[in-house]
Amino acid sequence: MDASALGASVAAAALGGRFLIVAWPIIQARFLAPRARKFYYGGFDKVMTKREAALILGIRESAVMEKIKEAHRRTMVANHPDAGGSHYLASKINEAKEVMMSRSRGGSSAF
Repeated sequence: MDASALGASVAAAALGGRFLIVAWPIIQARFLAPRARKFYYGGFDKVMTKREAALILGIRESAVMEKIKEAHRRTMVANHPDAGGSHYLASKINEAKEVMMSRSRGGSSAF
């Protein structure tokens, strides 16, 4: 093995090592990160709970008023009956907003 082949081997090993050092945190985070489910498998409860309302709006149970309003708006834009959405889902989204804002009237859904 001549000197140029040896130099190329050392350079390739150095570049490969640098790549692994830089990429390791990204690789490690990918495998350690909790996997979020895209969908909630289950039906609606008879009386909406704060947990269910948070799942419908896609926010935490302890969300602030501003986040609740923004999540409600975003969800209603995607599911509004005038835009082809379901009246049932729209009523559930509105009920979820009421529950999260602590003005729940129980099962106030029209369905």
